[in-house]
Amino acid sequence: MAGKNKYEIDMLNGPLMPKIITFALPLMLSSVLQLLFNAVDVIVVGNFTGSSALAAVGSTSALINIFTNLFIGLSMGANVLAARKYASGAYSEMENAVHTAITVALISGFAMVFVGIFFSRPALELMGTPADVIDQSVLYMRIYFLGMPFFMAYNFGAAILRAVGDTRRPLVYLTVAGVVNACLNMFLVIVFHLGVAGVAIATVISQGISCILVLRCLIRSDTAYHLDMRKLRVDKGSLLQIFQVGIPAGIQSCVISFSNALLQSSVNSFGSVSMAGYTAANNLLGFLYMGVNSISQAAMSFTSQNLGARKFKRIDRILLDCMILEVVVPLTMGGLGTIFGRQLLGIYTTDPDVVKAGMEIVAISFVPYFLCGFMDMFPGMMRGMGYAFVPMVLSLLGTVGSRVVWILFFFPMHRTLWNLFVCYPLSWTVTFVLQVVCFYFVRRVVWRKYGAA
Repeated sequence: MAGKNKYEIDMLNGPLMPKIITFALPLMLSSVLQLLFNAVDVIVVGNFTGSSALAAVGSTSALINIFTNLFIGLSMGANVLAARKYASGAYSEMENAVHTAITVALISGFAMVFVGIFFSRPALELMGTPADVIDQSVLYMRIYFLGMPFFMAYNFGAAILRAVGDTRRPLVYLTVAGVVNACLNMFLVIVFHLGVAGVAIATVISQGISCILVLRCLIRSDTAYHLDMRKLRVDKGSLLQIFQVGIPAGIQSCVISFSNALLQSSVNSFGSVSMAGYTAANNLLGFLYMGVNSISQAAMSFTSQNLGARKFKRIDRILLDCMILEVVVPLTMGGLGTIFGRQLLGIYTTDPDVVKAGMEIVAISFVPYFLCGFMDMFPGMMRGMGYAFVPMVLSLLGTVGSRVVWILFFFPMHRTLWNLFVCYPLSWTVTFVLQVVCFYFVRRVVWRKYGAA
């Protein structure tokens, strides 16, 4: 088996902060590009089709996340397992993990095609999507979900590359796919006037390109993570270990997405202008999340590799360095986003009422976003240690519980967008405190388990 290549990062030796940044920055840019698949959809339909089409695309985002996040969580399980096997030198077990992960990705992707086609309309109706946009929303979702096998295969393949510290090649692949997506959006919407169908088709094609590129990378690799399509199978032991981390992580993402869907339902009650403002502001908020999540992903991968190599002191340093980054990155991005909020929202729409509605959400959520970073990082560290169930429960209680209570009991007292979205920083704070307490006990258990001082 060939040694490390130039794309991999040595997570086990040397200074951590530069390596965490080297890992996180391409991942952040990759995540931003992936988010741009939806952002370009929103920008194009908002400027060339109208606010109703903008609302139609935006109304699907929370629902799409609910349907997909369980399987995206499984890719985290694949990342943790591959990182640990790679660091410990168990290359035959890593081969099993790679082929199991890609098999699960393809199976889940085709399952999501079925879900998208048959359950889009009932789910959108359940969320109270207005009658003037629901047909366009259903059309967008059904086409979007045709690309789920590509979407899943790319995410699982990229998770395997991240496990060995390679975040640069996924960035290149998404750059190529993102350029194709933007060009096709313009072509299909402006030239052929396909509206929401055009942006959905463009997204599916671009996802197919990124999927082909990442699978090609794994197939051509001569390292421990080489993929042979003839050997695709499910190894029971690998599957159970992926599920151990991946299912709780996926459920955690799903329940948070459920709370966002509940918020979407509340926003829907204000009408299509507020829906469009929420769509634009929430898209900007997604860029902030990609910043903090890339650091959490780095914390998870670095923790998993160092646990596999039994380098416990480095895990404590990973925690400290990632906490510093989780303050600096979101405060910088959130501050700039607040200052230039109107200009950024103006990219999505020229309607001043829509911009005004979006600014109400920006004002309450952008600056305190570092709290969301902390809330996201500690579960990432615990997943890297192999513990994902309790962080999932705490996210259920802290994030979803506090938002549901706020929406049901406090929001009706003063029905404004600002009062609705103040539940964001409140829920982040509650969940962050719970996760810190949980991390303290998980760390003690893991250190005792492995005989660390």
